[in-house]
Amino acid sequence: TIQEVAKMMGDIDIGVLPVGENDRLVGMITDRDIAVRAVGQGKGLSTKVRDIMSEEVKYCFEDEDTNHVTRNMGDQQLRRLPVVNRKKRLVGILSLGDLAIAKDGRAAGNALKDISQAGGLHSQTDE
Repeated sequence: TIQEVAKMMGDIDIGVLPVGENDRLVGMITDRDIAVRAVGQGKGLSTKVRDIMSEEVKYCFEDEDTNHVTRNMGDQQLRRLPVVNRKKRLVGILSLGDLAIAKDGRAAGNALKDISQAGGLHSQTDE
């Protein structure tokens, strides 16, 4: 349920969790999904994660060049990106914060500039 996920997020101080089913990544859920797609739409605490998660999961491979991944994050306006191996098994989540502390942080700054542009492709509601 979203209540269980929200508690998990609070316990480990994160804002996103991958959603798996049968050992496959089937979605991502964020604290914003809970706020906008559930609470904002009047859904209760027992709402299932699958009812509000983002199913269209963008990801990168663990062996991809970080500059390429950072550009893609900016182009797609993503702050976090699941990282999978070549067998498409989840191995981590890359965030803008990770990129900011790696190298000199310029790539993260450029991605953030692109991510922060209004009019992105993503909508938090079905309307």
